[in-house]
Amino acid sequence: MLESTNKLESTREIEQTSKILISAREVFNLMPERDVVSWSSLIDGYVKAGDYREALVVFERMRVVGPKANEVTMVSVLCACTHLGGLQQGKVMHRYMVENKLPLTLVLQTSLVDMYAKCGAIEDALGVFRGGSLHRSDVLMWNAMIGGLAIHGLVQQALDIFAEMQIIGIVPNEITYLCLLSACAHGGLVKEAWHFFECLGKHGMKPKCEHYACMVDVLARGGQVTEAYQVLCQMPREPTASMLGALLSGCVNHGKLDLAEIVGRKFIEIEPGHDGRYVGLSNVYALSKRWDDARSLREAMERRGVKKSPGFSIVEIFGTLHKFIAHDKSYPESEEIYMMLRSIVNEMKFDMDSRNQYYFLYAMENF
Repeated sequence: MLESTNKLESTREIEQTSKILISAREVFNLMPERDVVSWSSLIDGYVKAGDYREALVVFERMRVVGPKANEVTMVSVLCACTHLGGLQQGKVMHRYMVENKLPLTLVLQTSLVDMYAKCGAIEDALGVFRGGSLHRSDVLMWNAMIGGLAIHGLVQQALDIFAEMQIIGIVPNEITYLCLLSACAHGGLVKEAWHFFECLGKHGMKPKCEHYACMVDVLARGGQVTEAYQVLCQMPREPTASMLGALLSGCVNHGKLDLAEIVGRKFIEIEPGHDGRYVGLSNVYALSKRWDDARSLREAMERRGVKKSPGFSIVEIFGTLHKFIAHDKSYPESEEIYMMLRSIVNEMKFDMDSRNQYYFLYAMENF
């Protein structure tokens, strides 16, 4: 019931946000003169609503007919580029800042570091990071750099940056430790993860759900799935989907299928309307060769009216973002694309062990 209520509230919030944006765009279009504040407000509205593509479309229009962008505008468009993974577009925005002589404030410097790091351009991120005086920096910029290194598996560099941060005297916050736990998860550093987790309490901070999720991820990746499950059971609140997802992946990867089934059932219990939760448990059944249970789960999905949402991916090619939806054949080169995919799938089959082949083939054929 709580899950249904939360979904209904989220849907209403999305609908309300969409209506507000439509109204805002109508008012914006009727304005006889539009200054940088009105342009920036509209762009920021699209970013906050998650419509990052439209935010960039509005910015491009602003470049042609509007005033010069300011710090607020650029923070919003860099955020849009970050969420889209649009590195080339992010570089265009950086070049715009330089060409228009916008001052590189600490806020803009942090936004650039975050964009470059999350888009995988680590050297560019480090260049911007070290381009100013680190003694005049703040914890937000250090977090952006540590977090960017962490998500790309550059664990030692992330830990080195943290050590440098401490030498300079920047006080870490909850986000800093979250980034460090993420780095430990990527590097399989269980001992170090426990150290950072305990540092939260030593510095007067309480672990939040995200910290628990990272700790579960560290343990699960390291094969300590029983310990990860114990962490979940000892939490002061119910586990979130991200925590269960991390544990489920760990159970599957390390062959702990009995525990995986328990976690998978809990997943469906807290999110009964989410198609991916059924897929996760069905894959567990496939790995166990429990085909009847997998089939029964699909039937349960249908009885409950849960539809499988089509998956999609976004890839940047020569500065243009392309969105590919599952089974999409709208692209002119679709035939060549699917030929390449079939070739990749065949290669993957040879690289997998027999246990994972059951999971992979069942997922490919049935979902």
